[in-house]
Amino acid sequence: MMDPNQHLTKMAEAQPSKKRKSRCCSGFKMFFAALAYSYICKAMGGAIMKSSITQIERRFEIPSSIAGLIDGSFEVGNLLVIVFVSYFGSKLHRPKLIGIGCLIMGTGSILTALPHFFMGYYKYSKETYIKSSENLTSSLSTCLINQNVLLNETSPEREGKGWEKEPESYIWVYVLMGNLLRGIGETPIQPLGISYLDDFAKEGYSSVYLGSLFSIAMIGPILGFTLGSLFAKMYVDVGYVDLSNIRLTPEDSRWVGAWWASFLVAGLLSIISSIPFFFLPKNLEKPPKERKVSVSSHILKTNEEKSQVDMPTNHGQNVSENITDFFQSLKSILVNPLYVIFLFISLAHSSAFIGALTYVFKYIEQQYDKTASQSNMVIGIITIPTVATGMFTGGYIIKKFKFTLLGIAKYLLFINTLAFILGLLNFALICESKSVAGLTLTYDGNNPVASHINVPLSYCNSDCNCDESQWEPLCGDNGITYISPCLAGCKSSSGNKKPIVFYNCSCVEATGFQNKNNSVNLGICPRDDQCAKKYYIYIAVQMMNSFTSGLGTASTVIMVFKNVQPELKSLAVGFHIFIIRSLGGILAPVYFGALIDRTCMKWSINSYGKQGYCRIYNSRLYGNSFLGLIESLKFSAILLYIVFIYTMKKKHQGKDAKASENGRQVNEANVEFLNKDGHFETSARANNETQM
Repeated sequence: MMDPNQHLTKMAEAQPSKKRKSRCCSGFKMFFAALAYSYICKAMGGAIMKSSITQIERRFEIPSSIAGLIDGSFEVGNLLVIVFVSYFGSKLHRPKLIGIGCLIMGTGSILTALPHFFMGYYKYSKETYIKSSENLTSSLSTCLINQNVLLNETSPEREGKGWEKEPESYIWVYVLMGNLLRGIGETPIQPLGISYLDDFAKEGYSSVYLGSLFSIAMIGPILGFTLGSLFAKMYVDVGYVDLSNIRLTPEDSRWVGAWWASFLVAGLLSIISSIPFFFLPKNLEKPPKERKVSVSSHILKTNEEKSQVDMPTNHGQNVSENITDFFQSLKSILVNPLYVIFLFISLAHSSAFIGALTYVFKYIEQQYDKTASQSNMVIGIITIPTVATGMFTGGYIIKKFKFTLLGIAKYLLFINTLAFILGLLNFALICESKSVAGLTLTYDGNNPVASHINVPLSYCNSDCNCDESQWEPLCGDNGITYISPCLAGCKSSSGNKKPIVFYNCSCVEATGFQNKNNSVNLGICPRDDQCAKKYYIYIAVQMMNSFTSGLGTASTVIMVFKNVQPELKSLAVGFHIFIIRSLGGILAPVYFGALIDRTCMKWSINSYGKQGYCRIYNSRLYGNSFLGLIESLKFSAILLYIVFIYTMKKKHQGKDAKASENGRQVNEANVEFLNKDGHFETSARANNETQM
């Protein structure tokens, strides 16, 4: 019979075990909820930055390449700390590190918005905020011989009220620094969060949790783009100026919304997201199935624990040994051909994605004449949910069909090929460039021009003594856009009455258009109906493309750390992010922006007499350049996938041949790990030892 004391002892041990299991479950759920919320916040911050790019260009009078550099500063912040956080972070308190990162991320978002509060008011033209008279506005804008004298006059109302403040030429650096700090704060969330999740999730459920995590994270872009759309409708200096004196509308190419407000909201939410992580334990108890390890692994773990008890002073005291171990671990993943090839695949694919996401808002605005608010709403409300659906579906597919690593690679090849084909459809949806006198047509509107550079004045405006750098676009009843009332040869206007109309425009009359007053209205001429139809088809294609791309998200993450030794998965994920951030996240927005800048037809001239931001683009050239670069990167990724699958097959065929000699089966999905002597040992051997 069993001793009563032993029975009581077992019961006493069983009760704490149940409590530990309950604490483990609740701790894991709390971590997953906190991590999901932090993913929402970091995704929302990224979406807000992407959606604000065109408005930042206009507000700070910078070209797309500089705006791309600002956007890439987020990745620079990651680049500074990502590898060391990924490696040394796994040895420290991961939840607390994530919490500190969220706190820094929120602070960076708030700092990004601060330049708005110490800059001068936004000046969209030379006459901005001049309130004195209708006649002055008319004389500045219309075709008059004495205009050059009036241009140099200064309204007395501008002085002494802050109107004389000019934006500093490099004040955009403050935005860059805030975005860089946001990138530093975001660093620990993904590598430490994913490794912590994978360590303590139930066996076989990692892909489901990852798919769910990425799907939930898509709430962030939806919120970000919705906020961006809301604040883009508000004038940048709302609350500071009398909006009745602002003649711009959101449809105007010079409009700048309250971009700074969305960064303040994102910063506050990110700071709140940091709180739960400070109450989570360093480690959770693994589920029962995870405790079924091999005898050799159990002995190795026991020896390590014993050595830690015997020599507690050796734990982490030698920094040089940690650094040496770090470089040895880094070398082991860099000599892994599967990891390296997939790294290049991810770089090509991510560069295409990052470049497209950075400038898709500008593309929609320029290609289909949509406002910043409308483009944000379209991306946030229509395409982002399809990405989230694709991510969740992709995680479920991997779990349902139980793909091996080779099967996942083939699955990703199919997905990327389909996304490439869908992307080719966008070339058929490019709209023709607008008819703009002085850029695509002669100023009299009768003949096309070979180049938009230095188009000579016509007889209809040569005597008007116009400022050719002025940008006050107006639309004639003949469907032609004119750069300014003066260059259209307009003699009079309706003054400050809205909508402003200009009359007796000689260049409109020169086109032979039969109109009594030859009048033009303020604003660029709208696109034709054919382009409007292309826009709706474009949105449908984007939805299909977004869903298709989302299918491979969870699979891509799995491929990163399943092709390396288990103890190196945090480093593998971290180094993978490091390369994507540095060569993709930093460089892609810059060279995409530089390519887009080459398609510009009319640049603004800032208050320092230097080139500012682009007023209008060549639509056809913009579309071909932008889409062509995206598809080129996608195609290179497809070619690398073929090489990757071939290499994987060759590697596993070699394993199968070796295993068959010993009478053992090797599963394609298993990976290698290091034994206690430092040599590689196959998972098949580990499985056999576990079964013994």
